[in-house]
This record gives sequence, structure tokens and C-alpha cells, in this order.
Amino acid sequence: MIVDTQHSTVEANQEALRRLTSARPVLVDVAAAGEVVPGMTPRTILTSGAPLAWPDYTGGQRRAIVSAALYEGLASDVQDAKARLDREDITVRSTQEHGCIGSVAGIYTASMPVLVVRDEEHGNTAYCNLYEGKSRYRLNYGAYNEEVRQGLRWLQEVQGPLLADALKITGPLDLKPLLARALRLGDELHSRNTAGTLLLQRTLTEALFDVGRDEARESEVRQMLEFFSSNDYTFLRVSMAAAKATADAAHGVAGSSVVTGMAINCREFAIRVSGCGDTWFRGAFPTLEGRFFDGFTEADAEWIGGESCVTETVGLGGFAQACAPTLMDYQGGSYQTMRDNNLAMYDITVGEHPDFLIPAFDFRGAPVGIDVFKVVETGITPVIDGGLAGREGGQIGAGVLRTRPDVFAEAASHLRHLQALSPSDHTPGGHHDHV
Repeated sequence: MIVDTQHSTVEANQEALRRLTSARPVLVDVAAAGEVVPGMTPRTILTSGAPLAWPDYTGGQRRAIVSAALYEGLASDVQDAKARLDREDITVRSTQEHGCIGSVAGIYTASMPVLVVRDEEHGNTAYCNLYEGKSRYRLNYGAYNEEVRQGLRWLQEVQGPLLADALKITGPLDLKPLLARALRLGDELHSRNTAGTLLLQRTLTEALFDVGRDEARESEVRQMLEFFSSNDYTFLRVSMAAAKATADAAHGVAGSSVVTGMAINCREFAIRVSGCGDTWFRGAFPTLEGRFFDGFTEADAEWIGGESCVTETVGLGGFAQACAPTLMDYQGGSYQTMRDNNLAMYDITVGEHPDFLIPAFDFRGAPVGIDVFKVVETGITPVIDGGLAGREGGQIGAGVLRTRPDVFAEAASHLRHLQALSPSDHTPGGHHDHV
């Protein structure tokens, strides 16, 4: 029997594209992870990347997990934390297993506040923790000291509750218009989030002032507004949560070759594909085209995780790079190279986003829906805007991460095998599983 897999894949990919572009992510709440994240317990620590067993975590990502146990009060010191993790008194899970998305090491503990973003079109919910601030030393970059601890405590005790109370006044925030406008104002919403942060601040300021009418909270509101003004990356966590909710909506379309997740842990880069269920295809780390800060070199860099590349799966980040020419100052390169990188992404995607428009391309829609078959056919791999962590903790560089073809080839082969086994299942009307 001849199976028309090409026809069924085209139809399935159009369904996945429809879901990617029709998703309506809305910020509905900010709450402690233990209160809202499915399956989160007081003794659970979440971290970025395709799932690993605790003994397999190394370097800065392992250090961040241990530090999270100390922050949460689950252990008395480093040795106690390692012993409890070894005994599984403390459970380590991937953010991906709980509908969460993590920046770099992507650490979540039960007490940490998270953004709650619901896709109003498809009903699924995603979570992202809050940005720690502009200091090079952050828990998600594998660093932990008193400054980091105090910063995390401020997020838990001040910023999280303030944002939650502001949202009670404004009501849920429709994020797609904010994302679309930020692109037109010079962001690509991965490595540049200046416009997005300003738009979020403007949206919430009146409500924050209302909260600040309580004299006891006036100084907290001032701190929050100062944080907005000093930390352009604040909005990245919002765009990550929106992208996660959007990508999850497109996952589980039988027969679809569209990538719905990209993630890094300390050992590998991995992707998931809409038509391949919960399987993660794992391979080599991307290569870096960028610059290092303060005299650091490639020898100082370490992979400790990262899932902010979820933005690229929905047409943002490297897939809207031409929106953000000022990235040259941050991550090196030239604007022409950025344009060329962005244009190449049209060759490996299934469509253009009707809302995420790129002014430099005469307001053409951003390329969206990475197709593993097209990656294999063209030899063009997705580009990711991102930061680099150092071996001693902290961020030491930034640039374009160019993914390698191995995981895309493996995913394409796996999907062809699935299609050959169950040709009748591979239609857009088939079963849809949502992570």
C-alpha cells in the first residue's frame, strides 16, 4: 500500500500553524509555583531542558539545583542538599514535565512566584518564573550568594504579590497585542525586550499606583517601578510564558512535522515535534556566533540549560531578528547578517505569522512553524538569539546560537516511521495531546 504521507503532513502542518497563529496568550495571574503549577510539591525543584535523572546533571546546572534546595530551606548546607537529592528526599524534574519554561538553568521551587499565562483560544496554561535582575550573578546562571538570595526573596515577597494585585485591578492582560507592538518598536523578544518591558510597565503603572495608595506598600511600588526602569529583560519572562502556551497549543497534531519545543540542559540540545508525542530528540549543543563580555573567551563558557528558545518556535527571537538592529551592540555581528539569518528562516517554516510583522521586510509576517522535514531538505538549521553562562556562574556573553542538524534528522526519521505504521491516524482531525 502506498501511503500519501506528504499530503497528510501538509494538512497536519496547516493545523499546527493555525494553532500557532490563532493562540491567544493572556497573563491571568502571578502566584507561588507550589500553588498553581501542576504536580509541584514543596520538595520539588524544576530545571530546564529535556528530562534527566539527578545524577546526570553537571556543572552550573547541578550547582543551581543544589542552591535552590538551600534557598527553599530543604537542606542545611551544600553537603546536606546533595545527600537529600541523592536519596530523592528532594525531587528534580524538568520544567517541561510541568508546563513551565525556564531561562538558562530555569530553576523553580515551590515558593517562587510564577507568571500564569493561559491560551484563551485553546485552553492550555503555561508558567514562567520572574526575572532576577540585571546582575551578572543570578541563580538561573548557576550563581548563589547573599545578593542572589536577597534578590529572590524580593521577588517572592514584593514583586510577585504586587504584580498579582495589579492584575486584579487591570484584569487579564492580552499579550499578543503587546508582543506585536514590541516587534514594531525594535524588539525581537528574546535578546531584546526593551520595548516590551516599557509597554508592560505603562500597562500596569496606574494599577500599581492604586495598590500604592496603601501607605504601607508605597515604597514597594516605587521599588517595582525602579525595577522596570532598570531591567529591560523583565518582559522576556512574559514572552517566554506566552510562547510556551502558544507552542503547547500546537503540540500533539498527528502527522505534523512542526517543532513545538527547543530546550537545552547541561548535556544536550533537544527538540520535540508536534506529531511525535512526548519524545525529545537529543543531540549536540548549538555553535555560537557572537561576542564575550569583559575579556572572557570560549574557554570560560559552560552550557547550564536554557529554554528561552521557545520564543523561536513561535516566530520570535532569531525568527524576528531583523526587527532589532540594536542587537549588534549586544551580541556582535552586522545588521545585514541579521537580515540574512532572518530571511533564511522562511525556507524552513510552514507559514508567516499574521500578527508578528517585521518592518524591515515591509511588514512581512515572521516565519513561523519550524518544519523538521524542511530543515533536513535544505540543510538550514534554526538560529537562536541567546546568552552564554560562565563556568564560575553569571552571564559572560551573547550571540546567535546555530543549531546542528542531527536532532532534526532524527525527528524527521522518527516521524516518517510513525506515519508508515499508522497512516490512517495522520490527519488534522486526529487525536491531540496537550502538554
